[in-house]
Amino acid sequence: MNIPGKLKMEKSPYNRLRHHFSLAKITFWSLVFVGLIYVSFFRSSSSSTAHSDNSRRSLRTSRDWEQRVRASAKIRSQKGISVLVTGAAGFVGTHVSAALKRRGDGVVGIDNFNSYYDPSLKRSRQALLERSGVYIVEGDINDDKLLRRLFDIVAFTHVMHLAAQAGVRYAMENPSSYVHSNIAGLVSLLEVCKSANPQPAIVWASSSSVYGLNNKVPFSEKDRTDQPASLYAATKKAGEEITHTYNHIYGLSLTGLRFFTVYGPWGRPDMAYFFFSKDILKGKSIPIFEGPNHGTVARDFTFIDDIVKGCVASLDTAEKSTGSGGKKKGPAQLRVFNLGNTSPVPVSDLVSILERLLKVKAKRLIMKMPRNGDVQFTHANISSAQTELHYKPTTDLQTGLKKFVRWYLSYYSDGKKSDQ
Repeated sequence: MNIPGKLKMEKSPYNRLRHHFSLAKITFWSLVFVGLIYVSFFRSSSSSTAHSDNSRRSLRTSRDWEQRVRASAKIRSQKGISVLVTGAAGFVGTHVSAALKRRGDGVVGIDNFNSYYDPSLKRSRQALLERSGVYIVEGDINDDKLLRRLFDIVAFTHVMHLAAQAGVRYAMENPSSYVHSNIAGLVSLLEVCKSANPQPAIVWASSSSVYGLNNKVPFSEKDRTDQPASLYAATKKAGEEITHTYNHIYGLSLTGLRFFTVYGPWGRPDMAYFFFSKDILKGKSIPIFEGPNHGTVARDFTFIDDIVKGCVASLDTAEKSTGSGGKKKGPAQLRVFNLGNTSPVPVSDLVSILERLLKVKAKRLIMKMPRNGDVQFTHANISSAQTELHYKPTTDLQTGLKKFVRWYLSYYSDGKKSDQ
């Protein structure tokens, strides 16, 4: 794979932005962000009203709901923290919640169990967490009354915000869902957190997609992020600007994590390694994209266990927020980190590994990369995470896929679960 350019270090990401952003670009992005929030709150409100009403009705009728939340939030270690995990029934959310609970932290989850992919997989993850003592509240992060009630019951010290509308290609089918979850949902959560007393420290999932059409690799946190290639990337970039605002005005401690192609057991069915495995086993053709001039498409595949270590380290090193009751009392911590593996692997090599592990030859269909928001390559510079979080990924793709395939065959082998 041809990798253009070498890493150029800058003194400050904010100085970098001044060089790249003209007044016109600043005005443009401001209008985009405001417009997205407007669309979300006013166009998406009707779709979320019924769900929010159902969740509040459930709260009123469930006598043991508050007790379950308190029990799940109970800290069982001397230096433990109390964490609200949004998107707890998701791929990363499940693994992070389980890791926190194992070490004695108090953990309460929230998830809306939407149907972007098979909800039964999310329910299986929920059951897994419940066996370890983690309770997941079924509700939407746009339901501010539900969030406020949770904060009334538990004085969360930290929030791990992983709830989001994921996926690059789906944005072309349902763009409003990205605005509703990734922008309006983030604002809803930050509004509740800013008013909490004490305010929690917040770690949240941004994305490597914010690097967009950048050609310089590996991607550094100091690089420009003003040329997204997809609506998903644009909403994550908007999230980074929004969190900066809440940090500046309200003193919220905020850490953004730019994940690079996370994979592993209990993963998302919309990810290539997952649906490639399904289609290889079914004898179906799998699309292998190539860039211009037959260029290699590669990803910085990062195993879930390494991502979890980065998430937990971010929580452990997060400083306290400095506001109280919505008023800032001093400067607060604001960070962003790449969490990747630093070893991009061509997608064709991924398929070769899966062929060996599944013991089935793949039917490869070589195709030009469509203009659907995907980028040709990703490659993380993790020096900042290494320095501040002591982040050190240890799982290569062969080892990680072996663990995934073992889980996949076990999970779908009993004939009771559908992998459609």
